[in-house]
Amino acid sequence: MMDVRGLRLGYFLVLCLVPFLRHAVAIRFVMDRGECFSHNVDYEGDTVHVSFVVIKADTPWHYSKDGVDLVVKDPNGNQVHDSRAKVSDKFEFIVQKRGVHRFCFTNKSPYHETVDFDVHVGHFSYFDQHAKDEHFGPLFEQIRKLDEDLYNVLFEQHWLTAQTDRQAILNENMSTRAIHKALLESAALIAASAVQVYLLRRLFERKLGTSRV
Repeated sequence: MMDVRGLRLGYFLVLCLVPFLRHAVAIRFVMDRGECFSHNVDYEGDTVHVSFVVIKADTPWHYSKDGVDLVVKDPNGNQVHDSRAKVSDKFEFIVQKRGVHRFCFTNKSPYHETVDFDVHVGHFSYFDQHAKDEHFGPLFEQIRKLDEDLYNVLFEQHWLTAQTDRQAILNENMSTRAIHKALLESAALIAASAVQVYLLRRLFERKLGTSRV
């Protein structure tokens, strides 16, 4: 009898956890002039969390703080958020109209940009038929808080990872540029020294020829 009750309780807890599952999209893509993505949100009132980081350009010699533009529109085509000329951003908005939302990036740089893009939709439902039981109300609340805390940690971790990748690539590119600059300066110095030696030799040869005459 106890095993049957335990099995039923476990099955019920699994059903309780189903509403906490979140729709998530995390991609890293290379953008030329522009790129658009669509994401469906099933419920009005849900919170959509968005982040993006411009990881790198397609050339180590290019570094710009111009960033990219991101415009978010709801299923009716109304603008719900925009980020202008940013290399990274993190924001959230409340869904007013359920359906497919569009996220459109615009690249103003002449170079291809690699962008890390992350979208999470948070949704919670109480299952009204069970929420009436006063014994399960506190359980649902604790699960909701745990889910929200875990989600925030994962979302922040992805954001920080993308930022770390960007900084590592910037440091590597700066090191590469510094090495190339040092090599060019050394080559220029060697060339200048060679020219000076050549001019000095010509000058001594002329003086020597004049003395002989």
